[in-house]
Amino acid sequence: MRNFLPLAVVVSLGTLAACSKQAATTSDTTAAASSTTSSAAPMTASAAPTTNEGKIKNAMSAAPDSVSSGATIMDWPATEGGKFIQLRAGKNGWVCYPSQPAPTTAVGQDPMCLDAEFQKWAAAWMTKKPPKLTGVGVGYMLQGDRGASITDPFAMSGAANAKDWVVAGPHIMVTTPNTASLNSLPGVPTGGVPWVMWKGTPYAHIMVPVKG
Repeated sequence: MRNFLPLAVVVSLGTLAACSKQAATTSDTTAAASSTTSSAAPMTASAAPTTNEGKIKNAMSAAPDSVSSGATIMDWPATEGGKFIQLRAGKNGWVCYPSQPAPTTAVGQDPMCLDAEFQKWAAAWMTKKPPKLTGVGVGYMLQGDRGASITDPFAMSGAANAKDWVVAGPHIMVTTPNTASLNSLPGVPTGGVPWVMWKGTPYAHIMVPVKG
């Protein structure tokens, strides 16, 4: 999970349910987590999309078609602290975001798609409160991310945390109400097998590497 979302995401995540016509069910989440096929090949470093059409396509590339085709697409605020903009209404309870804008033209791709439980997890993380989940949450980042500390949920600089800063390739994120149950998994990337990011914290979640 990248760790530099703007604080305005809290407001957006709190209203995502209203952007979709129905909530995701447990069976939907389970089925989506078992599928890693996406019609879009992993994107290489390039300029963040600027048109609505480009942003929608980019956001949808974060997850399999079975998820992203019915997801709400939300754009980032034009200014820090601003409101998120709905680019497309959804119907399956998932929400997808395009790659986060950057001041430079050469940026990595890091779109994401989150189900209802992972939206609650992200909102809790942004407010530094313990997540209160009622089931398993799933998030897709099939284009990878731009890097994060794997031990500190709130570290904001790769240079300051070089010893544990990791840029993840395509992956699925899975969280659970019982983070203690994740302690048996490794807390660092290990040969392409699932591992736990932010192990031992309330924000622990499984990172499942997938082939792009």
